[in-house]
Amino acid sequence: MPESPPMATHTHPSSRPVPRLSIIIPTLNEAGGIATMLTALAPLRTQGCELIVVDGGSDDETVHQAKAYADQAFTAPRGRARQMNAGGAAARGAVLLFLHADTRPPLEVVAALPDRLAQQGHCWGRFDVRIDARHPLLRLVSWSMNQRSRLTGIATGDQAMFVVRETFERVGGYPPLALMEDISLSARLKREGPPLCLREPVVTSARRWERDGVVRTIVFMWSLRLAFALGASPGWLARHYERGQTQ
Repeated sequence: MPESPPMATHTHPSSRPVPRLSIIIPTLNEAGGIATMLTALAPLRTQGCELIVVDGGSDDETVHQAKAYADQAFTAPRGRARQMNAGGAAARGAVLLFLHADTRPPLEVVAALPDRLAQQGHCWGRFDVRIDARHPLLRLVSWSMNQRSRLTGIATGDQAMFVVRETFERVGGYPPLALMEDISLSARLKREGPPLCLREPVVTSARRWERDGVVRTIVFMWSLRLAFALGASPGWLARHYERGQTQ
């Protein structure tokens, strides 16, 4: 853990300048890495970006650690969609970036997101993703995720979705689903306009793939996506996802 926080966070949010960009990070039991992640994002805070950590009820020190490095860190009802909606409601920025706790974004690109959206006439978008692993199948997974997203206009949470706040509010935020909330939000946002697909990648951890096995995880996740496309209920998907995570 870093020796000291990058800047004090005791100032009430309403007394600080309104940020152009709010970064919302949903967490659950991320005490092992949240301070390191937030410290890496500290340069964005010095440029006026807002960091918000929304925890889903961790039983470790995630929230306690995050409070020293984020503008806001609080607990919301568990579930990534609920947590991100809570973060969106608390955010003050004109643009919202939803970032997983195990994902590292290119800082200079993040800082320029409001300008790039405005200049290119988009109201939402996502990054390319690179899974941080040498396994050749994971390089293929990254490539296929990016190509599929570019062709379909559908993004996943691993790709660090970003959206103009007014647009996010207009479409109703993330649908209250236990799983596939990112795909459902993408479908809503597509009706507002095509995504800005940035080729600069975010780098996401391979921990889930390495823990559960690369081939098994690929087959498992694609089976869930197929079931979702065929109309399986979010509750059924969530139960099978949780069961797959514990096997």
